[in-house]
Amino acid sequence: MTNETHFMLGGDLRVRRMGFGAMRLPVGAIDGPPRDPETGRKVLRRAVELGVDHIDTAAFYSRGGVAANVLIREALGDPYPEGLVIATKVGPYKGPDDPFPTGQVSADGLRAEVERNLTELGLERLDLVNLRPGGIDPAGGESIGERFEAFAASARRASSGISG
Repeated sequence: MTNETHFMLGGDLRVRRMGFGAMRLPVGAIDGPPRDPETGRKVLRRAVELGVDHIDTAAFYSRGGVAANVLIREALGDPYPEGLVIATKVGPYKGPDDPFPTGQVSADGLRAEVERNLTELGLERLDLVNLRPGGIDPAGGESIGERFEAFAASARRASSGISG
């Protein structure tokens, strides 16, 4: 067991060991209705007040018009707190009325997903973007390697990785 309170994320981003996962910001229960957006914004502000310095999010974290990325931007952006690291992921496809991802974005669509995250978060560059290949068959039968090559070629992010 280590007593280290920080580690290097993506090789060059020093963050605390405990971050904040934004998956449930848009909902109170994983299969429940959308949450009041103000509740999500309050949770985010409080997390940062308590010392959270990195947030894990994704554009597909949304339900009924409430999107985690938008809540993050509204609560913390313009400007974001100095030193806040935002990690996001791309890969799963979730339609506007789907409660959960139902497929995978094609290799060609990964760059558009990176751009979608940038737009929703109000950022020019993402600190870390992970390709999440697991659980659902890739679009077009592409291998994880083919998808990662296409993903890694997308711009406007500092580091990239694979998320399970």
